[in-house]
Amino acid sequence: MDTMRDRFAPVVSRLLEEDPRVAVVLAEIGTDGFAEAMRRHPNRVINVGIREQLLVGAAAGLALTGLRPVVHTFASFLVERPFEQVKLDLGHQDAGAVLVSAAASFDWPAGGYTHMAPGDVALLDTLDGWTVQVPGHPDEAEALLRHAVAAGDDKVYVRLSVQANGQGHAVDGQRLLTLREGRSGVVVAVGPMLDAVLAATEGLDVTVLYATTVRPFDTAALRRATRAAGTDVVLVEPYLAGTSTAAVSEALSDVPHRVLGLGVGRRELRRYGTVEEHTAAHGLDARGLRERISGFIRGRVAAGG
Repeated sequence: MDTMRDRFAPVVSRLLEEDPRVAVVLAEIGTDGFAEAMRRHPNRVINVGIREQLLVGAAAGLALTGLRPVVHTFASFLVERPFEQVKLDLGHQDAGAVLVSAAASFDWPAGGYTHMAPGDVALLDTLDGWTVQVPGHPDEAEALLRHAVAAGDDKVYVRLSVQANGQGHAVDGQRLLTLREGRSGVVVAVGPMLDAVLAATEGLDVTVLYATTVRPFDTAALRRATRAAGTDVVLVEPYLAGTSTAAVSEALSDVPHRVLGLGVGRRELRRYGTVEEHTAAHGLDARGLRERISGFIRGRVAAGG
């Protein structure tokens, strides 16, 4: 199966042909995938070199001229390093763009911590007005990329990863999907975490919701699910643990509830190993998730909930 990033360049290259507003801004990384598009559209496929602050600033300038820039590099270079430009050049100026990242939280462990960004979504949460898409399969990535580019002048972050679920789902860029129904709690699986969550919750009496759009958070779907399953909610996110707990608490602010946020821990793992080793070390494999999810649910039952 191809990866989400494998799908990215061909999809956006087709969008360049279909929509004269689309432009692509790169900072060396990913240029090979756009070699033909750069020859065909030299004024709309721009490589600024290894200058990440300029990457975002140039995209904002293109947006202010009426273009729809798609901006791509590793997450740590796209959100963290040029954060001031994301905040001011895009946010303060109300300039829309589609930021598309690769490498996710720890997709390339050999690259070291400079190429890891478990805090990217949490960092964007400090800004207003961002849509955040976290596909869990290449088909979903393609659908969400098309949604993002077509989204007027919105500011959209699309987080691509080499980690992926075995099956894609029909996603619309807005709603949570209900994949299982139960009566003892709700588990929200975000993007590439779905397969591990489904394996971890096999046989547990819980509702499983699938999220590929995390900002804005689909509070209506969560509230509907909690009416039958109760207001114990577990979030399983492929980035910093607890990133979306505030969104869940706000959605359920008028009812008693408990929230458990699972994701990448704050402690840096310095012996980088493999993606699978990182996943297990953070407790995000099926075994680790089942232990923590079932313990959380049992805690409510033991307390008489």
